Amino acid sequence: MKTAAQLLKLKAVEHRQVHSIGPEQMVLEALRMMAQKNVGALPVMEGGQVIGVISERDYARKVVLQGRSSVGTPVRAIMSAPVITADSQHSIERCMAVMTDSHLRHLPVLEGEQLIGLLSIGDLVKEAIVEQASLIRQLEGYIRGD
Repeated sequence: MKTAAQLLKLKAVEHRQVHSIGPEQMVLEALRMMAQKNVGALPVMEGGQVIGVISERDYARKVVLQGRSSVGTPVRAIMSAPVITADSQHSIERCMAVMTDSHLRHLPVLEGEQLIGLLSIGDLVKEAIVEQASLIRQLEGYIRGD
């Protein structure tokens, strides 16, 4: 099974770049960046470290439903923290377990202390399907005696 780092390298070039935001920037800026970059979440960075994640879900639950303003609310006020991360050498299976157990849709991947990418649950499901299809082909070949 592939590692988180290997899966990040398989992502399309335009999806490999990690877009992030600072904790004191306004939620509206985060929403604009997510829309512009066509992503559903952004790591929140401070001093080169991931301190949280802001997602569309955070916006819906912590701004819209609570009657806050996205113009006057800093990212820090609604980000999900403490952040749950994966190590670059974690298996796809382990990343899926972390995301499932923690009810996450986005998982920052670190190499040491350095953020190297962000995996979505969709990235992991696609890879699991590819691996299962490969296993099925191998088993069918074994049964046929290939």
